Amino acid sequence: MDAQRKKAELQQRVQAQLAALSGKVGPMPGTPAPAPAAATATAPAAATPVTAPTAIEKPMPLVLDSQGRTIDATTGKAVQLTSVQPTIKANIRAKQRENFKIERPVADDGDNNPYFDPRVAAKAAQRTKRSFKFHEAGKFQQMAQKLRAKKQLERLQESIASVAKKTGISSATKLALIQPASETVVDQVPDLEWWDKVILPVGDGYDAAVARIPMATNGAASSEGACGDDIASQLVYRNITQLVEHPIPYYTNAQKKAAPVLSVQLTKQERKKLRTQRRREAEQEKREKVSLGLLPPPPPKVKMSNLMRVLGSDAVQDPTKMEAYVRSEMAKRQRAHETENAARKLTPDQRKEKKLKKMNEDVTCGVDVQVFRVTDLTDPKVRYKVDINAQQLHLTGCIVQSKDFTLVIAEGGPKALRKYKRLMLNRINWEEARRNMDKSLRSDNTDTPNQCTVVWEGMVEARNFVDWKCKQFPVENGARDFLKKFNVHHYWDLALSTSIIEGAED
Repeated sequence: MDAQRKKAELQQRVQAQLAALSGKVGPMPGTPAPAPAAATATAPAAATPVTAPTAIEKPMPLVLDSQGRTIDATTGKAVQLTSVQPTIKANIRAKQRENFKIERPVADDGDNNPYFDPRVAAKAAQRTKRSFKFHEAGKFQQMAQKLRAKKQLERLQESIASVAKKTGISSATKLALIQPASETVVDQVPDLEWWDKVILPVGDGYDAAVARIPMATNGAASSEGACGDDIASQLVYRNITQLVEHPIPYYTNAQKKAAPVLSVQLTKQERKKLRTQRRREAEQEKREKVSLGLLPPPPPKVKMSNLMRVLGSDAVQDPTKMEAYVRSEMAKRQRAHETENAARKLTPDQRKEKKLKKMNEDVTCGVDVQVFRVTDLTDPKVRYKVDINAQQLHLTGCIVQSKDFTLVIAEGGPKALRKYKRLMLNRINWEEARRNMDKSLRSDNTDTPNQCTVVWEGMVEARNFVDWKCKQFPVENGARDFLKKFNVHHYWDLALSTSIIEGAED
């Protein structure tokens, strides 16, 4: 029963769909009518109510009003129609072309145009025919010659300008153009020069300065010498110093100095890397020249180890001859190597100059000073060591030897003074030097231990001594007067005071 009922429902749905397509509702011809519900259903509970198919409504008739709007024919209300947008790219582009289509205005005839003149003949736009344009023979050669002549003239002008800058002709020419020679005005001599204004008491002029200076009034005219003495007595001497005024150097455009280039300090690894790169580039350049045929290929470097590999069959045929040839080549390479080393070797004068340059330190920013006090420096061997080491280290100063102690003043660079300080404090055994010295040369103060102490060390602005000196004085006043000539007598006072304090403590 359920199968018959489902079959009947399916037939009703098909008929309803067909009726919707054909506009009719009813059974299709040739199809059996469905069985009634009472005949098919055996029990009321098993029967299912079947609703009759409703008729499908037709589209509402639409008309347009006077304003072009779409309205319903029955109700008269405006109806909003859904617009269908194309989805295919070709249709989209066609619609865009239709929307943005530019309509050209229709050409108006002369009857309606008030500005139309029938006497003027209007020609239609025509495309001109393009024809070949041939250049005359030699045209581009002439252009190239003119360009080369222009470049040559520019180079000549640059060379002339460079020579003029070196000789100063260009600056003189510019000055002549700015200020003609006919209008030059000679500067007038001032009443009082600028270098005299700072020392004369008045600044009105030379005549006024001489007039205001009191003259010698002894009933007669003063002599020229007396007048000069009076002028000299009135000068302002506080403005006269030992300094020399140097004018600021002014460089013209032709003499302008190039900006100094700061040298870059490279590390040891960087220097090795640059050297390797230079050698590699030179070797590569040599190989390229050999491959191009500009240089002959170098002979093979034959050694006893690669004799058979390089010479091949020749070494087998006459081994004695080949061995002699290989040894001669090795000796030749050794001689060439030694010759190159000897050519690069510095001469004795160059070696001495290099050593002096290394020892002479830069003391423009300040000079290091060390002052030593030695109890006894009478031993000639020790005194020679102290003297010769100072000279070898290019130090300036002096050795002042007196009855009580010896003062050593050393001036120089920091590196040289470090070596000299190590000599004075560590390398020399002062007590042993006194014991090994002859009794006739020993000093009287043998009770105190012989030692060397640093009195003062620091930095001064400039050197006080020109060279290294050795002086002996029997009395203390003579030593102090000698150091006073070099404005370093305070070193002696400091050493003397420290020796007295140390003696009192002992």
